[in-house]
Amino acid sequence: MQSNLVLKGHLSTRVIRAPKVGIGWKMRNLSHLLPGLAQGAFRRALGMAGLEGRLYVRHFRDGRMTDYGLVSCHLVTTAFVNFMVDELQADTGEWGDFKYHDSGTGVVAADVGDVGLGTPWGGARDVGTQAEAAANIYQSVATTAYTGPFAITEHGLFSQAAGTTLMDRHVFAALNVINGDSIQFTYQLTCTAGG
Repeated sequence: MQSNLVLKGHLSTRVIRAPKVGIGWKMRNLSHLLPGLAQGAFRRALGMAGLEGRLYVRHFRDGRMTDYGLVSCHLVTTAFVNFMVDELQADTGEWGDFKYHDSGTGVVAADVGDVGLGTPWGGARDVGTQAEAAANIYQSVATTAYTGPFAITEHGLFSQAAGTTLMDRHVFAALNVINGDSIQFTYQLTCTAGG
């Protein structure tokens, strides 16, 4: 007696793409993005020098990433400009320390007079990786891992792990996170030469 064993297999595939940012969120965020973009375009059109901060965001959940891209564009704070002038005179060594990222749930519009976040989320500030994105663009990238549910609506870049000088604050439409989620913040400071 002879028997044959036949094995058959079936393979199916499915492409899994990262979720796209919905048009609803993009529309809610326009009020945070357009004023800064317009100010920067106006300044560049007139050949004026200036400092402009840009914030890019990626949200990670369960191994999947959603790229929100540019979420806010604004001018830097008066506190940072004053600090910059002081450093040019005295160079206290803190000049290269603007790499501490913090985020929060505050919703008050960003203002050049800001000295901190509206409502920090409560975790430690993350140390960003510093780089030169271009000859005139300083960049710092950090990822914040959240330990609970938060509606993240603001980001700030500081010169130390606690307190001290706020370089820039950005406000954007809520990014809802849960325990285990993380957000990668990419901050860019563009320094435009001109007169």
